[in-house]
Amino acid sequence: MSVDRLERVNSLLKRVIAEAMFTVMQGDSVQPGLITVTGVTCGKDLHDATVRISVLGDDALRTTALHHLQHHARRFQAIINREVRLKFTPRLTFQLDMSLVKGDEVLAILDKLPQ
Repeated sequence: MSVDRLERVNSLLKRVIAEAMFTVMQGDSVQPGLITVTGVTCGKDLHDATVRISVLGDDALRTTALHHLQHHARRFQAIINREVRLKFTPRLTFQLDMSLVKGDEVLAILDKLPQ
C-alpha cells in the first residue's frame, strides 16, 4: 500500500473516531470532552491500528479514560465498519500520548527562566 493512501486512511480513522467519541462514551464516568485523539497509525495490512489519545486531567483520569476506551473498542470498530469502506476493519488499540503534557512542562520551565 502506498504511503500516501496509508496517511489518508490514518487521517480518516482519526476523524471518525474523534466524532464517535461523544456517542460511544456517553454515560461513562469520563467525559468525552476531556479526550483528544492526537493520531492514528495503521499497520500496512490495515488489520491493526494504534489510536493515540491525550486526556486533560491527572494520571488517575488518564488511566480510567484509557480503560474505558479499550472497553469500547468494539463499538468504535463497528462505527468504522459502518462509515468507512475498507477491505478490513482494523482492530483498535488505544495508547496514551504524553507529548502534549511534556510540551506544557517545557513551556512552564521556559516561563520560569529570567529574561
